[in-house]
Amino acid sequence: MAGAAGHFGGTNKAGGRVGTRDPRWMRWGLTMVAVVFLAVMLILPLVIVFATAFSKGWAGFAAAIAESESWSAIKLTLLAAVVSVPLNLVFGVAAAWAISKFEFRGKNLLITVIDLPFSVSPIIAGMLFVLLFGAHGWLGPWLAARDIKIIFAVPGIVLATVFVTVPFVARELIPLMQAQGREEEEAALSLGASGWQAFFRVTIPNIKWGLIYGVILCNARALGEFGAVSVVSGHIQGVTNTMPLQIEILYNEYKFVPAFAMASLLVLMALLTLVVKHGIEWRAARSHAQTVDETVGVAATA
Repeated sequence: MAGAAGHFGGTNKAGGRVGTRDPRWMRWGLTMVAVVFLAVMLILPLVIVFATAFSKGWAGFAAAIAESESWSAIKLTLLAAVVSVPLNLVFGVAAAWAISKFEFRGKNLLITVIDLPFSVSPIIAGMLFVLLFGAHGWLGPWLAARDIKIIFAVPGIVLATVFVTVPFVARELIPLMQAQGREEEEAALSLGASGWQAFFRVTIPNIKWGLIYGVILCNARALGEFGAVSVVSGHIQGVTNTMPLQIEILYNEYKFVPAFAMASLLVLMALLTLVVKHGIEWRAARSHAQTVDETVGVAATA
């Protein structure tokens, strides 16, 4: 029993509490399992991607990126992200504001609809757009009569990207704004502030870290989306291929260096996203700690 208390808690000779601790072999064993798993599943694939991308040197890497079709895929990917992220930013803030600050009929239905892209396969989402805007879809003849192209064109890529990224900003803000309540906004309104003033001077500062975090996640998904975009793109090289689609085509054509060069760019974007995400979390934690210290200081002086 004494030995068990030494490992799993108890009291020392002075009567103080002994912290719980695991055997050394268990700690080292679990640590090694975690390290090996991360090395095999995460670090090794990244090393292979960059090693293959630069297997022909910097000149081969630059030549692969400079190809017209690859460059077009990069621009289209960035365009889809640049359009979809602001749209979902506006929608996410509006939806979170309505859900967290007001009571209305159909509130739970709205939350369910926002979560729909999480539960529906991206392939199915792409098929929905084809059935709606395709040549034989519901709106296809009407669009064709007016020479408006959505499927197998850039608008279809943007629509598919917007659909799959809808939940990220809203889902990040809804629990945060619900936890904050609406007392501060009501106080601002009672003091004579307009609705927009309360929104920009009270609500936005309170949700800024969650908002930025949601935008980062939304951007990461927009850059790497494959399934829905693959269905609506038609795989037209130089026109409707995004970076993930171009990587697949190059790999299937046994052009390994260009394929992994494009993949390395996506990896760099993902790593940059992780760095920004870590910085945002650090700033948010620091801001929260400063707020707590200021509150404690005010309470101590009072």
